[in-house]
Amino acid sequence: QVQLVESGGGLVQPGGSLRLSCAASGFTFSSYYMRWVRQAPGKGLEWVAEINRSGGTTSYADSVKGRFTISRDNAKNTLFLQMNGLKPADTALYYCARKYGSGYDYWGQGTQVTVSS
Repeated sequence: QVQLVESGGGLVQPGGSLRLSCAASGFTFSSYYMRWVRQAPGKGLEWVAEINRSGGTTSYADSVKGRFTISRDNAKNTLFLQMNGLKPADTALYYCARKYGSGYDYWGQGTQVTVSS
């Protein structure tokens, strides 16, 4: 069965960095676009970043552009999100998700990122 397991979240001060990972299994990882999405407390899901099958094309929400970098290692079935220059507004539960159509069909349990001094 499809499994997506996120890790790497934590508490970080404003301006700090974190690297999130998502281990994928149960499907052919290299055949799918992948996304990172997040949900802040009391808010809906927000798309953060997307990467194509090969990793050669990426796109970002305006709110994270220039600070976050999405990447993937198809040999290791792993998706990454490097987050630099973190802000309190980045505090959220971060999910990796398998793209399906204009949305997602599978996502993980999430990893919490808290940005606070």
